[in-house]
Amino acid sequence: MKSHTKIELMAPAGSFDSLQAALDNGADSIYFGVEQLNMRARATVNFTMDDLQEISNRCEAKNVRSYLTLNTIIYDHDLSVVKTLLNKAKEANITAVIASDQAVIAMAKSISMEVHISTQLNVTNIETIKFYSLFADTMVLSRELSLRQIKKITDQIEKEQIKGPNGNLVEIEIFGHGALCMAVSGKCYLSLHSHNSSANRGACKQNCRKKYTVIDQETGFEIELDNEYMMSPKDLCTLDFLDQVIDSGIQVLKIEGRGRAPEYVATVIKTYREAIDAYYDKTFSKEKVEIWMEVLNTVYNRGFWSGYYLGQELGEWSDIPGSAATQKKVYVGKGTHYFPKAEVGEFKIEAYDIKIGDRILVTGPSTGAQEMIIDEMFVGDIAAEKATKGDDCTFKLPFRIRMSDKLYKIVEA
Repeated sequence: MKSHTKIELMAPAGSFDSLQAALDNGADSIYFGVEQLNMRARATVNFTMDDLQEISNRCEAKNVRSYLTLNTIIYDHDLSVVKTLLNKAKEANITAVIASDQAVIAMAKSISMEVHISTQLNVTNIETIKFYSLFADTMVLSRELSLRQIKKITDQIEKEQIKGPNGNLVEIEIFGHGALCMAVSGKCYLSLHSHNSSANRGACKQNCRKKYTVIDQETGFEIELDNEYMMSPKDLCTLDFLDQVIDSGIQVLKIEGRGRAPEYVATVIKTYREAIDAYYDKTFSKEKVEIWMEVLNTVYNRGFWSGYYLGQELGEWSDIPGSAATQKKVYVGKGTHYFPKAEVGEFKIEAYDIKIGDRILVTGPSTGAQEMIIDEMFVGDIAAEKATKGDDCTFKLPFRIRMSDKLYKIVEA
């Protein structure tokens, strides 16, 4: 049973690095996929069934809920794997499964595992909520709804006392930040038609993120679409109207990004954590929003828009092929040793130089994503201003590092 006074901040975990980054920066829950049965089967270093216990242990240690995403299309040949996966997740004490296929929902119900309805099922009205309340405690609404429509649904749940299997009122989850798909709640067939690689099986080739030319087949006349990536939406961002989002009555705010880097997870979760807390502390302000937006702009994004929440009729399309982030990371080297008493880390410099004053990022499966500014360093045993390729350098760290943790420096994009 779950009880919270604040909305739940839900973080993506596409790897142990990102999982740790989410845990370190204030997530209330995390969601992750296992092997091929999740919507990011191709895009991430996916977890395996053997990782379930470790994921659960790390989350329980921080009192964070864990959600297994099992929301792809399921074929007959998948059913035995689904059953095994659900049983192992239940055994590992994973909190819930996010599902869209009725077979997965039924299997989870049969072993008394909490079910959350995925956005792939396009829940858009109160009658659908009533139907799925027979099976699920939390439902992710369709991405195409406005806040006004969402508010109407949450009011009706309260008014009609619609409860899930756990005996509590059904909780509503919506997407709060990150990549958006051109298709209705992610149901897209472009990748299947072009590459025989189904987005609905987690193998999207992201055709929509490319630039296209339109050709008149009668005359051969070509039109370049004004440098707009006509099928590639900007990233969703709700931070600047987060007060309205919370006032809509939702209980869970989901951050998209299982395919993105751990520093993305760390930055976005930390920022939304601060914003959510500020709302409840009554210190949420326009001035703070401006600072938070600058921070969000430092990590991967395709530009931001507010989705359909504020009632826009049309999407806003990206005009760039990749990220509009104001900063980027440059690989420098890897961790080789940590001296706990001195709180000093040693790194092998393998690529770019680093120097005093540089902002660095260290990532790793147990380290997560940690940033700091170097204020002194040693090469060998000698104090130095900078370290270059081939050097072994040491400097003080406010966190522990592990062998093979990756060292980057953060530079302006």
